[in-house]
Amino acid sequence: MTHLKLEKALHEQLAHLPIGQQHKVLDFARSLASTQLKGMPGSSLLRFAGIIRSDDLQTMAQVIEDGCEQVISGEW
Repeated sequence: MTHLKLEKALHEQLAHLPIGQQHKVLDFARSLASTQLKGMPGSSLLRFAGIIRSDDLQTMAQVIEDGCEQVISGEW
């Protein structure tokens, strides 16, 4: 959905809501806009580089490839 289509769909839905619920939507949108993601720079994680053994990494990669690339219908 393009930005303009999304904006139009939001506007159409808002038009059907009572004013009190419209204010709740506005408050929610403002809270989303003001939320900042917390994180850390990658440089602070460099001390962990090389900690996991190579054979463990290969095992992890194989498990991910075997189990995570499958779609199980009806799971959601």
